[in-house]
Amino acid sequence: MSDETGTPDTSAGSAGRAAEGDGAPPQGGGPRPEPLRFFGTSWVNHDNGYAARRAGVAVGSLAAAAVSCLVLRLAYEGIRIAESGSFVTVLVVAMFAICSALAFRNTWEGFGKRHDPQRQASLRGLLAIGFVGTLLAYFFRSFTEAPGEKLHREEYEQAREAHARRTTRRTGNPSKKKRRR
Repeated sequence: MSDETGTPDTSAGSAGRAAEGDGAPPQGGGPRPEPLRFFGTSWVNHDNGYAARRAGVAVGSLAAAAVSCLVLRLAYEGIRIAESGSFVTVLVVAMFAICSALAFRNTWEGFGKRHDPQRQASLRGLLAIGFVGTLLAYFFRSFTEAPGEKLHREEYEQAREAHARRTTRRTGNPSKKKRRR
């Protein structure tokens, strides 16, 4: 259980039984896979509509990015109509372009490694401005895997191996071993 919210801890290293029908292999007392946004734990065995979910994420993120670009275009037109000057217009366009590029890179890297929470908190504003980059990162990543699947799979496999090492029973009586001198 999570200490702050009282919700069950579903991280890769947590012990417990996987929920029935969530795509996770049933393991009594072993680690459970961490659910991914939009996928739950269907990424483990690629079942329960995994392919359809990946296609949905690709289409949804591309559609959201297209609508976002339309909204940004309308904002650009509003700035142009207000005749605020070319400096302000260039500044706003550059801000959205740079923040989108940084958000794309940050999101893309987040699919392969865990980010430092303090760094993420400090980048929250930049990532909010560059939301188009985040949407495009989801779109491109969903062609090869569920966004974040590689990272979660590595962590889950490590947790399963560690659990197997801890629970493997020894053969023989250790007190009857010959001692080395």
